[in-house]
Amino acid sequence: MPNDLDDWFIREVLAVEPALMRYLRHNWRDAGEWADLRQEVYARVYDAARCGLPERTAPFVMATARNLLIDRARKSQVVSIDAYAEIDDLVIDELTPERHVSGRRELGVLVEALDALPPRCREVVMLRKVEGLSQREVAAEMGIAEDTVEKQIAKGMRSLADALFSRGLGSGIARLERKLRKRGT
Repeated sequence: MPNDLDDWFIREVLAVEPALMRYLRHNWRDAGEWADLRQEVYARVYDAARCGLPERTAPFVMATARNLLIDRARKSQVVSIDAYAEIDDLVIDELTPERHVSGRRELGVLVEALDALPPRCREVVMLRKVEGLSQREVAAEMGIAEDTVEKQIAKGMRSLADALFSRGLGSGIARLERKLRKRGT
């Protein structure tokens, strides 16, 4: 049974939705997140209105949306301090002919491992990891569920890692993994 807050929300806040969506589309690049952002704005507005209804609803909704986008942008710019700590562990060598040949050999192993994946798994890995599509975009392009994309990525990456390790490649990854385990990460 709706209460006064629900009635206000339906009457006042939902009426601002077209302007809110224009604002989100104009100020947030990832179209796949627009609906989630709208819902987050609604949740924040509803929670805040429990303490008291704003005098002017539209500016309140738009200010809430603005603050949400600022929060999201700030969070996306935060970089883990551990990422910088690992820079010290990197050794930068000159590009010697030996390193060039070694890199070409490792690339060949990776291509062979990709070719050995089942077709759908290979396509998911290529779209997600090589083309850089989001999980949602891969699912839409291939006409499969996002859960399927996630499972295929896990399966494909595990197979690629196994192939690299079986050929003696990826020792740097194993070293880093041991170091992270010691730290408890």
